[in-house]
Amino acid sequence: MADEAHTGESAEPRDGEAQQQDSWNYFNYFTEIEEYFWKKRGAHLLVSPLDWAIMETWQKAGVPLEAVLKGIDRAAESYARSRRGAGKAMKTLAYCTDAVLEAAEEMNEAAAGAAPRPGRAAAGPAFPVEDLRAYMKRNIAQTRKAGENFSAGHAGLVSRILEIAAGAEAACGLLDAPGFADLEDLERRLTVLDDKVYAEVTGDASEELLLRMRREMDGQLAMYRRKMKAEQIALVERQFLQKRLLEEFGLVRFSLFYFA
Repeated sequence: MADEAHTGESAEPRDGEAQQQDSWNYFNYFTEIEEYFWKKRGAHLLVSPLDWAIMETWQKAGVPLEAVLKGIDRAAESYARSRRGAGKAMKTLAYCTDAVLEAAEEMNEAAAGAAPRPGRAAAGPAFPVEDLRAYMKRNIAQTRKAGENFSAGHAGLVSRILEIAAGAEAACGLLDAPGFADLEDLERRLTVLDDKVYAEVTGDASEELLLRMRREMDGQLAMYRRKMKAEQIALVERQFLQKRLLEEFGLVRFSLFYFA
């Protein structure tokens, strides 16, 4: 669990084990944050599209997982002391944005004078290849199913989505290569496919649909905008719309960040 993983009480892992753990944390970023947030608010509820957008903003900005968890701790304590938080659970990660960024800045300052970590020998993938293959095949099948089920109004989109599914299948073939261990290269390929999917559905979405989603987004973000910087708001808006568009078209993401 996230609490146990960050107590610092466990023994220092050996080089290969440490690299595998780093890789696990890298690709398990969202799940770790989600589970930790569940604990802090005392309810095992699905996070909202806004929360996912905020997590993706932190991930893309390179905010370390440790800083996110520390920021959630601080925000939860501050919220509990406030009049708004009296007897109530913190509902959204939007309350944590300032605290998370402050924790990240503190970590950067503390690391500025630290000696670089020694290089490590290459290690095998942090996930069993069979599990990765099952994850990718499941996403490929879902993408094909969604593409084939599009209505006549999306005829042009069907062929393009099926082409992307074929590209994912080709990427899946990398797992069969002898001695496969390069998760980062696989992730780059999958990220390119995710970008293609998003570009296709954005171009195909009707003006009415995009307007409805923007109204939904503005309603959820309204009370948090003053707590966030302009660049943060722009990133959150993009991630929010991306997630909602994929949901609307029944599509999934290929990135290993969603492998859990």
